[in-house]
Amino acid sequence: MRQTKFTVDQIIKILAEADLPGSSVQQVARKYNVSPNTIYRWRSKYKGLSSSEAKRLKVLEEENLKLKKLLAEKELQIQILTEALKKSI
Repeated sequence: MRQTKFTVDQIIKILAEADLPGSSVQQVARKYNVSPNTIYRWRSKYKGLSSSEAKRLKVLEEENLKLKKLLAEKELQIQILTEALKKSI
């Protein structure tokens, strides 16, 4: 997974700045050197979350990724053992 150059706290602050009256997403995107699509993607992901909730979401996503990798490895081992068992019979 690609690492971002912004922390969750920074993302929340950028989104708050983009939501201020008189500022546009394009201006904020230019200021922080990100694309407007990135701001919209962050907004859909972190909308309505506080900083601590967003951090918890990030931790859960990382944990979920690790668990998916473990599951894939175990399924591969099961498949290899099943094929080896079929060949020996």
